[in-house]
Amino acid sequence: MNAIAQPAAGRIPNLQPIPGGQLWAGRILGGLLGAFFLFDAVMKLVKPAPVVTATLQMGFRESSILPIGIALLICTALYVIPRTAVFGALLLTGYLGGAVASQVRIGAPLFSILFPAVFAVLVWTSLCLRNPRVRALLF
Repeated sequence: MNAIAQPAAGRIPNLQPIPGGQLWAGRILGGLLGAFFLFDAVMKLVKPAPVVTATLQMGFRESSILPIGIALLICTALYVIPRTAVFGALLLTGYLGGAVASQVRIGAPLFSILFPAVFAVLVWTSLCLRNPRVRALLF
């Protein structure tokens, strides 16, 4: 028999277990990010005056705040559930990319443009720290 050992379909070969410290760092970072996104989503659902003012300054209608908050809430929920975390991270990356585009469109200062981009990097950093499959795919 001339069989070559190949991984089963859908499997990534040589997955290394994640050391405990990195795993917990990823969980803590993911929890902090989830809390931040949850707070942001709730503020969009409650619509206090500063949120409405900031949204209007960015050129959005007040009626768009609620759908944006619901979208962020769904993305965050998917991100914090381990089984759907990768899909949630993809959706959050898209959401944060829209935030970057909105900041660029209004000519915001560099910090305001980079802030959502840094959060996108942190989302994937957290995922790499706690998910060996993501780490194997990216590195």
